[in-house]
Amino acid sequence: MGAVAVSPVIAGLGTALPPSTGQQQLWDGFFARHFPDSTRALAERIFANSGVTRRQAAVNPLLEDVSDWPTERRMRRYLVEALPLGKEAVGRALTSAGLDAAEIGLFAVCSCTGYVTPGLDILLARDLGMAPETQRMFIGHMGCYAALPGLGVVSDFVAARGRPALLLCTELTSLHIQPSSARVDTQQIVSHALFSDAAVAAVVTPGGRPGYAVREVASVTDTSTADHMTWDVTDTGFRMGLSPKVPQVLSSHVRKLVDGLLARHGLRVPEVDGWAVHPGGPRILNVVERELEIPPGGLVASRATLDEHGNCSSPTVLLILDRLRREPCPPEWIVMLAFGPGLTLYATLLQRSPSI
Repeated sequence: MGAVAVSPVIAGLGTALPPSTGQQQLWDGFFARHFPDSTRALAERIFANSGVTRRQAAVNPLLEDVSDWPTERRMRRYLVEALPLGKEAVGRALTSAGLDAAEIGLFAVCSCTGYVTPGLDILLARDLGMAPETQRMFIGHMGCYAALPGLGVVSDFVAARGRPALLLCTELTSLHIQPSSARVDTQQIVSHALFSDAAVAAVVTPGGRPGYAVREVASVTDTSTADHMTWDVTDTGFRMGLSPKVPQVLSSHVRKLVDGLLARHGLRVPEVDGWAVHPGGPRILNVVERELEIPPGGLVASRATLDEHGNCSSPTVLLILDRLRREPCPPEWIVMLAFGPGLTLYATLLQRSPSI
């Protein structure tokens, strides 16, 4: 009988968060005057119903208004803020996994909120002491779902090469507050009410370690709805486009995607005891909960992450995973779901190692 393939294992996670501020403080101290009279009442309702109580900002608008900064200035600041955050997250993930930076065979970085060359992958590899032979990959402009294809890339490397790999997701959405406008722009109000900053790193190793085995990464993209979610580079930062039809598109695809993923592993939805669903907003979570018929309380970790951290784009689903793995009785099976431009839905199935 041939050898049984061993799934790559998420053996360590590390998070780094900028200072946190209350949602009401952000409204009272900045956004109430950022939005003109014509849209202020609408904006206040959206902020109040965002599902967010606190969120992080590397560049806090209460202290520094970047809304009129040119993109060049924002990109210079991105490097200043992202480098130490990434370093902190990676250091914690390596410590959690009990590995040295020099042991990493592939270092992948996901980010859609800033671009620099040399990139974070090169600069962090240098500063952390990774080997010159360490392979690197930068995954940009995939948005909120990038952590899951990133996890797929590093997992495939581990399975093929038998060496540890490292994934870092770093986003600084606070750098992309848009200029005030008299025009009613609900999409900008929603993005300004939800988005937050974070860095999360994951160490993936060959099997045999405590952690969560990556059983499969799957996706579906509905290209007929490509204009429903956009992230445009403008002269004043990156501008979010967010159609109110996004939850409707998710409702059309999420059940088939998840059922197919689970069926390939002999599972059904009721057997999943952990859900890490990217909280693009309260409506997104409500749609997923309804379409998948997730039992009451199944999305507690996702809603708590939205409440405490906001939508941090690509790191968010890893923040939820970190919360789940720290529970007194960690889940046996976890489905991670994230959504973004395309419209694209990504799903990942994790299984807890017996030794965790």
